[in-house]
Amino acid sequence: LLTLPRASLVAIEGMAEYDLTSKIGSYLDRHLVLPMLEFLSEKKVYDESDMLRAKIQLLGKTNMVDYAIDIYKQLHQSDEEYEGPDEMVERRKEVVYELQEWETKIDPILTILGEPEVAEQMKEEQNVFDYLTTEHDFNESMKAIVYDVAKFKYECGNYSDAADHLYFYTLLSPPQEAMMAAMWGKLSCSILMQDWDVALEDLGRLRRDIDETTNISHLMRLQQRTWLMHWSLFIFFHHPKGLDEIITLFLYQQDYLNAIQTSCPHLLRYLTAAVITNKRRQSLLKDLVRVIRQQSFSYKDPITEFVERLYINFDFDEAQQKLSECERLLDYDFFLISCKEEFIESARLCVFETFCRIHHCISISMLATKLNMSSDNAEKWIVNLIRNAKLDAKIDAKEGHVIMMSQPTSIYQRVIDKTKSLAFQSQFLAQNIDKRLSQKIGMSAPQQQRWMPADI
Repeated sequence: LLTLPRASLVAIEGMAEYDLTSKIGSYLDRHLVLPMLEFLSEKKVYDESDMLRAKIQLLGKTNMVDYAIDIYKQLHQSDEEYEGPDEMVERRKEVVYELQEWETKIDPILTILGEPEVAEQMKEEQNVFDYLTTEHDFNESMKAIVYDVAKFKYECGNYSDAADHLYFYTLLSPPQEAMMAAMWGKLSCSILMQDWDVALEDLGRLRRDIDETTNISHLMRLQQRTWLMHWSLFIFFHHPKGLDEIITLFLYQQDYLNAIQTSCPHLLRYLTAAVITNKRRQSLLKDLVRVIRQQSFSYKDPITEFVERLYINFDFDEAQQKLSECERLLDYDFFLISCKEEFIESARLCVFETFCRIHHCISISMLATKLNMSSDNAEKWIVNLIRNAKLDAKIDAKEGHVIMMSQPTSIYQRVIDKTKSLAFQSQFLAQNIDKRLSQKIGMSAPQQQRWMPADI
């Protein structure tokens, strides 16, 4: 894991004020940080020479020597014939030699794993190591070679081969600690190859392992969950179902919400953006606002402050100002830039919906000011809302007003609102009853102690 040399990066034009690369990068593998640095270089957020030095420092402990040499040449404006500094050239020879050595060791193993009957056994994912030991004299040292070669190729930037080797390794019943490391490596490979469906599966598998493993400390579990949430940003903001998944994990899984509040409140930026762009945001905003209010002392940025101004302070002028800042922030956020237009559109709709709950007749010119739009564009925008059945209103073109129609809540919606938390409350009550019964009879019934949580 790497902490970026933030002090050496000189911000230009004040665009780095809300840049989270340094914070997020400290929870990522160095290979995952590289795309973020490339993004910052393209956006010219920092001085380019400092960015190139940061990339060289980042690559220093990897085997991606050719890439490091190219960056060195770019930094020092060397000609094409220059091979690079002596230490890098020597390091490249060492990497090539080591790679050849590892290939020699892994080839017989891959031959075994490629046999049809072995491939069939691996599909069942049961007792693969025992089968290979019996039928092909497989041993622990061969298992270790598979992992070591995967790690070496990963450091070389060969993520496809590394992912294949790690998949084989996870089928060979490694020790728990090694299995966890292999799963992290497999997840990183899937992200770097941009195979988002596989990455989402790897993320779910790793999350279950973190949550269900009993032989790790509470501190280590907190760290693992913190890392997992940071790595998940790559998936959630690229996978079609990602924005729903991030809300489920960050907002409604209490252990992960606790991790955000304890060690990484900056992730509220991404949770807030996901809620604002979600079509079900009205049912989610209440829970989001509660979290933002609780964490307002530890983290703020234009996105969280926009929600705070709009839904806590009901200050529409301040909300409009924060929305303008959000538009600028989204241009320089590696994860959020892809949903910039959707966020701005949804945020304007949030302002409009909230404003309409308070007022019956609204001036279009005043509304345009609140939404940071021209009067003509605001009128067209409102017309489209009415046309698409998102707004029950009519426009008085002569007076330049929007007149809201009455929208009484249906009896069915009232029943839904009153009972939506009934299942959770019932489950919580049942858990409390079980806990009380276990505490009461635990001493007299040792056979029931295994049902009690480990931390009681």
